[in-house]
Amino acid sequence: MAKGGFRGMPGGMNQAAMMKQAQKMQQEMLRMQQEQEAKTFTAKAGGGMIAATVNGKHELVGLEINPEAVDPDDVEMLQDMVIAAVNEAMRTADAEAANNMSRLTGGLNLGGLF
Repeated sequence: MAKGGFRGMPGGMNQAAMMKQAQKMQQEMLRMQQEQEAKTFTAKAGGGMIAATVNGKHELVGLEINPEAVDPDDVEMLQDMVIAAVNEAMRTADAEAANNMSRLTGGLNLGGLF
């Protein structure tokens, strides 16, 4: 390896500078992950009859069911509404995490590297 870094690196970035930048990115990713895990995401289904809340760790932490949604003759619809609300809350959490990661990496696809 030539003294001063890698050949053809943009701006003459050397290995030490690359490592420092990678460490900075790793620290920022850890901070963002911790913030994400502390957040909650709520979604509703059935016209607001069901509200599910998940955290950034994909744990269901809250479930509200309007008593009007409880029909003993149609338990299946209640189950479907609960599933829909939970899944939507999870998608919301995932979308925010992906958006944060995209901002951090400048839109680069790191192919599962992080």
